[in-house]
Amino acid sequence: MEDNPNLEDSPFIDAEVEAQSVRLDDAFKAAVQPEKWTIESNDKLRLQLQANAYMQNDEHKWALVLHGYTSSSSNMTRWVRNFYEQGFNVLSPDMRGHGESEGKYIGMGWHDRLDVLQWIDEILAQDPEAEIVLFGVSMGGATAMMTSGESLPKNVKVIVEDCGYSSVHGVFVYQLDDLFGLPEFPVLHAADTVAKIRAGYSIYEASAVEQVKKSTTPMLFIHGDADTFVPFEMLQEVYDAAPVEKERLIIENAAHGDAAKVAPDVYWQTVWAFVGKYIQ
Repeated sequence: MEDNPNLEDSPFIDAEVEAQSVRLDDAFKAAVQPEKWTIESNDKLRLQLQANAYMQNDEHKWALVLHGYTSSSSNMTRWVRNFYEQGFNVLSPDMRGHGESEGKYIGMGWHDRLDVLQWIDEILAQDPEAEIVLFGVSMGGATAMMTSGESLPKNVKVIVEDCGYSSVHGVFVYQLDDLFGLPEFPVLHAADTVAKIRAGYSIYEASAVEQVKKSTTPMLFIHGDADTFVPFEMLQEVYDAAPVEKERLIIENAAHGDAAKVAPDVYWQTVWAFVGKYIQ
């Protein structure tokens, strides 16, 4: 993944602005020590899943922040910090197969959507009056959208997804062709068989589009128009599928996961304006 040319940083990131943001991230990590939360997954695997919780005093605003593929909670400082500075308690899990959480296989958000429901329950056990924003980047964004189609408590007020894919099979088909020039059949069909046997899910059932169609939660969709890892066209698929109050933010010249770095002011102003409609 590290050698994937579609994951290179955008040349449109302002180096001075980004350096200042890194300094703020480092200062935050030094000053704010998270609590460690643990749950056991509800499926037959009974995985031990870990999360970092950044707590404020007497606040009922919560952000559940989800990381991307092969990443972890520890790499989400930029987003954790910004929510924390806005007065949110922040819970940032390591999804199964990532960071300190158990799991041999990565579910690309499909299994993780059910784990997110458990994390929401943990928040409500801590704070029954919680008002929750569900936020994710890349695979985390897809996980947030996949979660949106489940039966969510009224405490989940709003969802923000940043560059999530419309479906697992769609993004795999795109990557197979883009990187290797390989067809969907037989490669992806063989991979699907392995996923069913070893990981317990089908690549073809893991669809953010189908889940978003069932959502009742307001949603903000963010994508960079220079994203060649999760193709920009997927934004339209998920946006059109959502029968909810919604907005979209397109960041010009932003590559995959770089929207908050290419245009930080516009990014965060849009996030706070949208979230602020539902969480005061």
